[in-house]
Amino acid sequence: MSQPVLIVGGGPAGLSAAHALASTGQKVVLVEKEEILGGAPILSGYARLVPSHEWAKDAIGGMVTRVADNPNVEVRTGATVKDFAGGPGAFRATLSDGSTVEAGSTILATGFTHFDSINKPEWGFGTYPDVVTTTQVEQMISSGAGVRCPSDGRIPDRVAILLCVGSRDRQIGREWCSKICCTVSANIAMEIREMSPQTNVYIYYMDIRTFGLYEGEYYWGSQEDYKVKYVKARIAEVTGRDGKLLVKGEDTLVKRPISIPFDMVVHAVGMDPNVDNMTLSAIFDIELNRWGYIDRKSTYANLAETSRPGVFVAGAASGPETIDDSIAQGHAAAMAAMGMAMANAKDAAE
Repeated sequence: MSQPVLIVGGGPAGLSAAHALASTGQKVVLVEKEEILGGAPILSGYARLVPSHEWAKDAIGGMVTRVADNPNVEVRTGATVKDFAGGPGAFRATLSDGSTVEAGSTILATGFTHFDSINKPEWGFGTYPDVVTTTQVEQMISSGAGVRCPSDGRIPDRVAILLCVGSRDRQIGREWCSKICCTVSANIAMEIREMSPQTNVYIYYMDIRTFGLYEGEYYWGSQEDYKVKYVKARIAEVTGRDGKLLVKGEDTLVKRPISIPFDMVVHAVGMDPNVDNMTLSAIFDIELNRWGYIDRKSTYANLAETSRPGVFVAGAASGPETIDDSIAQGHAAAMAAMGMAMANAKDAAE
């Protein structure tokens, strides 16, 4: 392809696509709105990743380095696409810094937004300082300081992890399963127990979805090896009493109300569509699905295509996704972009 490929988004999917294309000699322009590359794993300070148990700063940091150091990749951080015109083989993007990029095709790897627990106020976030999110706990773990109650810095004796916060909840317009929360929560529970064996960890769940090969290591492993307790329940509210947090609801196995005290409550926050998706839809003239993610043209015939020819999508931009699958989709989008270029070149030659 004579023109570079424009990749928007510098998280795992975008880095994967950039590396795959650059490895073939294809020129790439990678645009990232933040000042650093790496996406949510780096920007949000993730700890050990599922399923490799590598630290995010090492695993994703390595992906950043190999892309940033590749002479075939031009990185533009702190920039966004403001205008986008043209067609396959001849796109023209105007960036927020006033520069323009001529591109043969485009890959949108714009990721997701963590659900904001403020939108679930009955579960205590924003009211009680010791009600935190899984992202905040990841930051505690990755800092090396261990998991501590924000209110006073003590190591908690009892921690509750509440699943499906911002997922599978029609009352707040989130009907989808965020796919990774159960496994990530089991992983966090094991890390808490490893760092602080005196801390008892309870996971409150509607259903457990440690899909694929994760069931044995994370669901059963967390119980059998780390003594994490699982409670099937419907949570009504989280309140405070006598310096403790009370998790109130119904144990749905025995059909009785519960009110259990904890030192810390953790919201397993789900994955929302990128808050910029409406803007991206308008700029790139692409369709969103009914949940607000970037829509795919066809799952089976053209995995990475959007509704606009020559514009592809990868990773959590099109729905909740794991890091590993986002990386694989980045590769797929790169190959789709190359395939389109080869087809266009063949048509031109004929």
